[in-house]
Amino acid sequence: MTKLHALIPAAGNGARMGAEIPKQYLMLHGKPLIQHVIHTFEQSESIHSVHVVLSPEDETWAEAGIHLSAKTIVHTCGGATRAETVLNGLNAMACYDDTDWVLVHDAARPGLDQTMLNLLIESLREDEVGGLLAMPLADTLKLADATQHAQKTIPREQLWQAQTPQMFKIATLRNALSNFHGVPTDEAQAIESLGLQPTLVRGALRNLKVTYPEDLAVLNALITE
Repeated sequence: MTKLHALIPAAGNGARMGAEIPKQYLMLHGKPLIQHVIHTFEQSESIHSVHVVLSPEDETWAEAGIHLSAKTIVHTCGGATRAETVLNGLNAMACYDDTDWVLVHDAARPGLDQTMLNLLIESLREDEVGGLLAMPLADTLKLADATQHAQKTIPREQLWQAQTPQMFKIATLRNALSNFHGVPTDEAQAIESLGLQPTLVRGALRNLKVTYPEDLAVLNALITE
């Protein structure tokens, strides 16, 4: 039977956050962001295994007091980019069947809950390609020039903001990342380069990624534990 695995790339340093430690270790309701993420996947009966991919130079993990269940495996093979980290993680998961699903989720996106996770899995389990959580854009978009003056308004009707998890077959994602020219912004872009069309499954505002300090404040208001 096809299994589902979670892969959490956590080798980045979150430079835009301006914090002294990588942003996945910042605290939310008394726990590091990455602890919230790991816990969500560990609690899901649909997820067979959880894989956290750290940088070999990570000095914070051992001090963060992260609690893990027997379902979770830590790999210290993170790369210079997210794509490289995910690919290294997939290669470390070589013991699993190539037709198994892998759900790649940001280490600093702690708002994922069981409702969203189950919706994604049930929406894509029989899909030929896979897909990702995403949100339709609500705000008007402006294209700016180099001096930050608006050049034109971009229609938003067909635009979505990508979230994670992004769920694809292990072999397909490995192939997409291995053969992508350049650095993809996410797994879905790599999949698209194969001529495939990932399905968009509606996510939620609380599933935002912590990138700037104000994001953490928003999550503190949205998530109650």
